[in-house]
Amino acid sequence: MPKYLLIVESPAKATTIKKILGKDYSVEASMGHIRDLPKSQIGIDFDNDFEPKYINIRGKAELIKKLKKDAEKADKVYLATDPDREGEAIAWHLAYILGIDEKDTCRITFNEITKSGITKAIKEPRQLDMNLIDAQQARRELDRIVGYKISPLLWKKVKRGLSAGRVQSVAVKIIVDREEEIEKFVPQEYWSLDADFIEKKKSFVAKLTNYNGNKIEIHSEKEMNDILKHLDNKKYIVKEIKYGEKKRNPAPPFTTSTLQQEASRKLNFSIKKTMQVAQSLYESGLITYMRTDSTRISEEARAAVKTQVISQFGENYYENRYYRASKDAQDAHEAIRPSYINRVPSEIKGTVTLDQYKLYKLIYERLLASQMAQAIYDTMSVDIEAGNAEFRANGSKIRFAGFMALYVEGNDEALEEKDVILPDLKEGQEVKLKELKPEQHFTEPPARYTEASLVKALEERGIGRPSTYAPTITTIIDRRYVEREKKQLKPTELGRIVNTLLSENFKDIVDEEFTVQMETKLDNISEGKINWKNVMREFYGPFEENLKVAEETLSKIEIKDEVSDVQCELCGRMMVYKIGRYGKFLACPGFPECRNIKSIIQKLDIPCPKCGGEIHIRKSKRGKKYYICSNNPATCDFIAWNGPDKNGVIKAADLGDKSEEKPKKKTTKTTKKKTTKKSK
Repeated sequence: MPKYLLIVESPAKATTIKKILGKDYSVEASMGHIRDLPKSQIGIDFDNDFEPKYINIRGKAELIKKLKKDAEKADKVYLATDPDREGEAIAWHLAYILGIDEKDTCRITFNEITKSGITKAIKEPRQLDMNLIDAQQARRELDRIVGYKISPLLWKKVKRGLSAGRVQSVAVKIIVDREEEIEKFVPQEYWSLDADFIEKKKSFVAKLTNYNGNKIEIHSEKEMNDILKHLDNKKYIVKEIKYGEKKRNPAPPFTTSTLQQEASRKLNFSIKKTMQVAQSLYESGLITYMRTDSTRISEEARAAVKTQVISQFGENYYENRYYRASKDAQDAHEAIRPSYINRVPSEIKGTVTLDQYKLYKLIYERLLASQMAQAIYDTMSVDIEAGNAEFRANGSKIRFAGFMALYVEGNDEALEEKDVILPDLKEGQEVKLKELKPEQHFTEPPARYTEASLVKALEERGIGRPSTYAPTITTIIDRRYVEREKKQLKPTELGRIVNTLLSENFKDIVDEEFTVQMETKLDNISEGKINWKNVMREFYGPFEENLKVAEETLSKIEIKDEVSDVQCELCGRMMVYKIGRYGKFLACPGFPECRNIKSIIQKLDIPCPKCGGEIHIRKSKRGKKYYICSNNPATCDFIAWNGPDKNGVIKAADLGDKSEEKPKKKTTKTTKKKTTKKSK
């Protein structure tokens, strides 16, 4: 009979810990929160100083009964939920359900699911941290008030099914503001001039940098032609040669935000997918806790990294590095790193999914690279004079790869750098001009946000916290406030309307500075500096006044459906675009008299490699895009996960790949019946 009961959130985490602890421990999962505010009402007693009305979550009665029974039998109960505000709140609710005194030393936390991490935590139990719990309660109530008070107003004035959120509304505003910036952008003309030279059969390029003693700015074709005319029959003389070196440092170990950004760039993972895969790696004991804004690693991990770097690359590749945390970092946990540094990615490849392997490899290589030596480049710059014009050619060559032998950060411009070797030149020598290449350009508007760049923007501005980025982006896409266009985030008409309504009536909700101040207040609550009820009082008074005014003054906003060029074959009306759970579809505007609807079929402009039929683009239940032959399943079984490559070739999916959700082939009713009979 187990003497101790240890409770975590997830079954996967429980399974991993069971393997580590002996038979004296029973490890159970709470399946996330066990108590929460009710869904059917706001669940906050405003007349009783914002007292929350918690209830047991529906469907958890049997689990609660089991946990109570196990707790009664145990000599000691350990609450081992995640080491953050949310985890602390879950532990607090469990203590209430199980009748454990708040002052009992029942709370344990660990940053990594390893034997040393867990046994150390069990030896150092503590009381529940009421400051962290109060911060979570404040966040929960703030989000509940915004959601439950503004959402009904949006339903009434705009459209049913809409919602507002404290952080999501700011994120939508950032995306809308960027789109308006793009629309207002006026391109400016400018020109550049490259000179192609040849010396000892080696070509190299120099760019025009100065003219008449000034840094060059060419704004018109006439200005360009004047310079070209001046350069007619001029000699090109090497004026100055400079040799030097350039050093480049590695990036720090991953925080939640930087992991999300890098996985988006390098692995093409959505922010949501990154967090799901990271969660599974953590619960399997492969990486440390994945919600952190710290770049710190333990001295034990540092020593293990040193051993790995030296054994893999040599002593001259190792450098002991410490990274400064950002001013807003909590620094409660280490950076994201492998739990066991000596577990190289190749060791786990056959035991995990492909996605888990890819993310683990990224985390492993980033950690090792963070403790490696600088990359060193030899550089050479050559200034070439022709009349009143001056050109510059730059060359560089890696002398020592350092950390770049293992890993290069994805958003670094130097990722695309290649060795550029200039010929041996001497000052005063004439170089032979092959060709002058004038080129017209226009300034570009700012780029739309991608998921990665939006996360970076939210973090830099102090909006939200690492744990909120994935659900925030998922929500604004699911609510159709924002849509993905390729990898970019673009506001929909609905998103613009809701943003305008909130900006005009609830300025604080979409104000960046207000949101940042609120995050600071939540941090102060968690540190015991201020009382959470005071924060609620300060927020709710002005908010309630704004809500009353908006309800009285706002008029109904009509959103017109976009008309397509497809005619309804039943009634002759032109069909309109609608958005449903699985994306856009065509519907007759004559509803309810005419209920005709059609799916929008996306097609590739290349034939099926098996039968020559059309290839249709579809989405799985999880939103994963796949490609299927229009003749599937009647006469062709072609299915592919990836689109055509640069040569226009599309390859069938490997349905044995564990990393992806398999696309389901169409199955006819006849086939299903036959299968059922056989199984009987």
